Amino acid sequence: MNRRDFISLLGGAAAWPLPARAQQPPLPVVGFLGVAPASAYATRLDGLRLGLRELGFVEGANVTIEFHWAASEAQLPELAAELAKRKVAVIVTSGNTATRAAKSATSNIAIAFSAADDPVRLGFVASFNRPAGNVTGISLITGAPGPKRIELLRGFVPKATTIAVLANPSNPAEDIRGEQAAARAIGQRILLLGATSVAEIEAAFATIVREHANALLVNADAFFTAPA
Repeated sequence: MNRRDFISLLGGAAAWPLPARAQQPPLPVVGFLGVAPASAYATRLDGLRLGLRELGFVEGANVTIEFHWAASEAQLPELAAELAKRKVAVIVTSGNTATRAAKSATSNIAIAFSAADDPVRLGFVASFNRPAGNVTGISLITGAPGPKRIELLRGFVPKATTIAVLANPSNPAEDIRGEQAAARAIGQRILLLGATSVAEIEAAFATIVREHANALLVNADAFFTAPA
């Protein structure tokens, strides 16, 4: 979806002459899908509003942004379905799980995503050059540095025999095979721990103590990095 397509999606209602506009449907709606808390997305939302202004759309003037915050990732499919039912002009997603939920909810509404892995491998787009379908966006590919993180951690804790890795099992990008291969190559054990809630994080740390892990890697999932 290029700049012209995006403007076309949003511009229908805003382009009518003033006398006729009062009889037109409400302002076009940009739907935003993410996992609470909203404070974790402050910078991204500032960027979204700035990008819309650069395209000629000002929130509250000629476009509406409707935020759907999931209390947990399990609620994302329900909220994505609500946005699809509302027939919003475009759905903006943050994170792999939200993008997958939106893609499952609609094949007609444009989806602009921010993902943390290869969007082709995740099945979001057909290719980087030709995304096809109704999904496009930006990708922050974080999987490749995995072996390097093992190397760096070995430098910090050279006598470590067990390394714990904290991952979000509901995130399709949480692939630690690179870390596992790198650890095996230097004779270190990987202890994989999954967590999708505060209680599970506490249980994971209890396991780290019980298993005498010498170091911990925390994967770059929004659930772990977002401020409380």
